[in-house]
Amino acid sequence: MIGPTSAVLIGLVAILIFGPKKLPELGKAAGKTLREFKNATAGLADDDEKDKEKDQKKDSSL
Repeated sequence: MIGPTSAVLIGLVAILIFGPKKLPELGKAAGKTLREFKNATAGLADDDEKDKEKDQKKDSSL
């Protein structure tokens, strides 16, 4: 877990490396990437549930 001091230090280093004008763009891009990843993994979980339901129906019909 990152403490408050570590978070501030990471923020300062990020400002030094990327500059204050670039940080909002990087944050937006990171958020968009995480959102897309979350949606993709949710789709995979839904597919797994559908496959399990198909297998259960198949086993019950035998």
